[in-house]
Amino acid sequence: MTHEERRSLIPLATRAALASVGMALFLLALKSFAAWHTGSVAMLGSLADTALDLLASLVTLYGVRLAAEPADHDHRFGHGKAEALAALFQVALITASAAGIAWRAVQALSDPGATQDAEFGIGVSVAAMAATAVLLWYQRRIIRRTGSVAIMADNVHYQSDVMLNASVIVALVLDQYFGWHGADAIFGIAIALWLAWGAFQASSNAIDQLMDKEWPESERAAFLDVAARQPGLRGIHDFRTRRSGSHDFAQFHMEVDPALTVARAHELVEGVERNLKERFPKVEVLIHLDPEGHVDTDNPLVEADVTPHWFGKRV
Repeated sequence: MTHEERRSLIPLATRAALASVGMALFLLALKSFAAWHTGSVAMLGSLADTALDLLASLVTLYGVRLAAEPADHDHRFGHGKAEALAALFQVALITASAAGIAWRAVQALSDPGATQDAEFGIGVSVAAMAATAVLLWYQRRIIRRTGSVAIMADNVHYQSDVMLNASVIVALVLDQYFGWHGADAIFGIAIALWLAWGAFQASSNAIDQLMDKEWPESERAAFLDVAARQPGLRGIHDFRTRRSGSHDFAQFHMEVDPALTVARAHELVEGVERNLKERFPKVEVLIHLDPEGHVDTDNPLVEADVTPHWFGKRV
C-alpha cells in the first residue's frame, strides 16, 4: 500500500473517532441522570469512566488527525509523541477520578444506604452496553480497513466499559433484590481500582514511547531476519529501534565487502530497504553503510552493546 493510499484511509479512522466521541456524549448524559436518580456509587463510577471515555475519544480523535500530518521542518520525525503526552495528561485525570470514586465508596461502605429504582439503573446499563456493542462493531470494521493503532486502543477501552456496565447491574441487583446494601459501595471500589490499573498501564506505554524504548525482542529478530535476506550483506551492528505514536523507526549499520564500488554498495542498501518495506511498510528505516570489519570506536553504544550477534557482529 502506497503512502497516498494509506492517507486516503485516514477519513475512515477520523469518522470512527468521531463516532466514539458522539457515543461518549450520549452515554455521559444518560448515566448522569441515572446516577442522580438511583444514588448508586457503582453507577457513579460508571459515569466517571464514561467521562474519561469522552476524554479518551477526544484524545484519539486528536491523535488520528495529527497522525495524518506529515513531518515538517521542526518535527522531522513526525508528531507521534504528542499522543504520549496527551496520554499522560489523561492518566492524571483517570487517577484523580479513581481516588474520588474510592473515597465516595468508602463513605458509603461505612454508612450503607439502599439505592433507589434498580430497574431504571439496570435499564440504563443495558442500553449503554447495547450502544457500546454497536460502536465496537463499527470500530472493528474500520480497524480491518485502516489498521489504525489509535482506534485499536479506543476499541479496547470501550470493551472495558461493557464490563463496568455489567458490574453496575450486578451491584444494583444484589443491593435491591438481595438486601446486600454494601454491594454497591464494594463495586464502586472495584471500579476505582480498575480505573487506577488502567491509568498505570496507559502511563507505562506513554513513558516507554517518550523514553524511546526498544521494540520487543521478537519484533527486532523478525526485522533482522528480513534484512538478512539480501545477498552480499556481510553483517549488521548498532541496530536501534523506537516507536512514536503509530510510527516505527529503525536504524542500523550495514556491512559490505570493502572492495565494492559505491554504486554497487548503494544497490545492496536499496535491496535491503525494499525487502524491509515490503514486510514492514509502516517502519521508517535509516541505514548507514560500513566496510566489513569496521568498528566505530567513537560510538560508546557499540562498545556497550550486549544484544545477540548477527552475522557474527553485534547488533
